[in-house]
Amino acid sequence: MIQLKEYTIPFVGLKQGLHQFEYQIDNAFFEHFEYDEFNSSAVKVDMEFNKKATLLELQFKATGTVNVNCDLTNEPFDLPIKNEFFLVVKFGDEYNDENEELLIIPHGDYEVNIQQYIYELIVLAMPSKRVHPGVENGTLESDILEKLEELSPKEKTIVNNNEETDPRWDKLKNLLNDKQ
Repeated sequence: MIQLKEYTIPFVGLKQGLHQFEYQIDNAFFEHFEYDEFNSSAVKVDMEFNKKATLLELQFKATGTVNVNCDLTNEPFDLPIKNEFFLVVKFGDEYNDENEELLIIPHGDYEVNIQQYIYELIVLAMPSKRVHPGVENGTLESDILEKLEELSPKEKTIVNNNEETDPRWDKLKNLLNDKQ
């Protein structure tokens, strides 16, 4: 994967303490990851970068909207998303990103790329089932919803006919009634 330059932070020139970074994420960002679930996206990612003597602390906060298709009706709608993520970057002998909250980079490195963390922050903020708000409150008019309603199973009315039943079944029903 190509690392995007605007998401690489050269921390070697930064003073110790807090630094603020802000990113505006749109669909061009997701094209680099070959992710095409969003019709459009407008997400703001604020990152608080705290440089300490032996480690770096990164606090990500994403807020915004993504336009997705409803899982039930396939109607597009704007879905608000909000997510946070905390990452600690330490220095070690070799690169290691096996732990999701801890990144170890070699001692000689002077920059860190955060594009993968921003991508995961936004994608993991998505609910597993995306339902149009009009479906939930009943205001959405859609041909698909009408068809789903037409095809949904209806309540069956039980007709109690006093027909003759097999006496063997009656004996079995009595066994069930005896246990209760």
